[in-house]
Amino acid sequence: MESVTAGFAGTAFALFGAALLLWTGARTIRRAPVALGVSPVASTTLATLFGVLFLAVGVWCLTRV
Repeated sequence: MESVTAGFAGTAFALFGAALLLWTGARTIRRAPVALGVSPVASTTLATLFGVLFLAVGVWCLTRV
């Protein structure tokens, strides 16, 4: 039963992390702001950092299944 929960959590984290990285990359290529009202460098850096973090947690969860 715990493997189902870990699989679901891993999939959710990995999908969110990948989508965040994809969205951040698309916004950066178009030179559009990642977050309004925030420094472009800070918002891009934090979005990339959290995207990689969520993707890593998702992969970690999936290896525990």
